[in-house]
Amino acid sequence: MHGAIWAAINIIAANQNMSNSGLARFCGLDATTFNKSKRYSKYGQPRWLSMETLNKVLNATGTSFTEFARIVDNQLRKDGERN
Repeated sequence: MHGAIWAAINIIAANQNMSNSGLARFCGLDATTFNKSKRYSKYGQPRWLSMETLNKVLNATGTSFTEFARIVDNQLRKDGERN
């Protein structure tokens, strides 16, 4: 699930013709917010997006939560994490 959520952020950025850092800035966030190096703690624990950050992404890009969930679901299916 963690990978699918981050993949959805990557897809949303690509759909907006932006890099991950461009998407972060567009959403009013620090440019490094979506860097791959920040997706895990230094101890290897997954870092999850906060609902506040996700809300900023969805609002700024005009993506509905339903669309976001569909992207995540597609990624889960692609990765074989869900039937």
